[in-house]
Amino acid sequence: MKKITYKDSGVDIKSASIFKSKIKPLVRSSFRPEVLTDIGGFGSFFKLNKNKYKDPVLVSSSDGVGTKLMIAKLANKHDTVGIDAVAMNVNDILCTGAESLFFLDYIAFTKVKESVLVDIVKGINDGCRQAGCSLIGGETAQMPGMYRNGEYDIAGFCVGVVEREKIINGSKIKPTDAVIGIASSGLHSNGYSLVRKVLGPAEQKRMSAQLLEPTRIYVQPVLNLLSRYVAAIHGISHITGGAFYDKISRILPQNIDVCIEKSSWKVPEIFRLIQYKGNIADLEMYRTLNMGIGLVLIAQKQEAGRIMKSLAELKLKSWIIGAAVKGHKQVNIL
Repeated sequence: MKKITYKDSGVDIKSASIFKSKIKPLVRSSFRPEVLTDIGGFGSFFKLNKNKYKDPVLVSSSDGVGTKLMIAKLANKHDTVGIDAVAMNVNDILCTGAESLFFLDYIAFTKVKESVLVDIVKGINDGCRQAGCSLIGGETAQMPGMYRNGEYDIAGFCVGVVEREKIINGSKIKPTDAVIGIASSGLHSNGYSLVRKVLGPAEQKRMSAQLLEPTRIYVQPVLNLLSRYVAAIHGISHITGGAFYDKISRILPQNIDVCIEKSSWKVPEIFRLIQYKGNIADLEMYRTLNMGIGLVLIAQKQEAGRIMKSLAELKLKSWIIGAAVKGHKQVNIL
């Protein structure tokens, strides 16, 4: 009787080891000086520079890419979804005013080509470099029978740091504060189950370049902005799942509403196409998709003009899309 091996069950340890050896030189390019160990150990070491901070607070986030991965498989393009995995996490902790320090990934699959895995990690590493954080470890999990061949899932975990006195949590938001919307790079990484319901496989493949445009990483320009306007910026919201209604309301004080004027910016055509083809109501669109606004700043009205001028200098398009008013922690889109 033939002796069964782990490889016979669908897990190839040798191939996994070869893959890890190939990505090591790539991953090192994202290392900050605080990284003390190479990838591949039982744990990753990162030494916080205590001289840089007076009262540091660590901030963490974990998130994935969602069903956008199915369009990546359909189009056989896998280098941008890694950027999405990073963006979903680093943009979230940015909402507290935090600088991203390091990132770990989780890639799970049954059977995927090694070249696909390398492309994914290239994207993750690219995202980390854009955010100024280090890709210091992760897990590549081969799980026979869990996914169809060629399918995979990606998730990530990020840790950042912010001075306690500079934490942004929305508590300082006041009536008359301006709501500034910063342009997205497209659909980002939310609402793809709706997109795939509306657009057939042939349309998804034909439009794949646009649909797979990676989530914009706002970290470096917004940290630059905060270095000058941290006292004026009272709240930051990353417009992801739940979009305007959920993501803005969660940072509002109990006595504040936000009114959004949807005519204050031009919604990109891709959103209008999805709405038209799916016969989708405005309410559903604005609570599912970012509609061209990837990040929202709530700031002192008197500083809004200077903040927007600085955003333009940092090559980010922005608009005043609404205002904070007295209310009950609600978002109203007019």
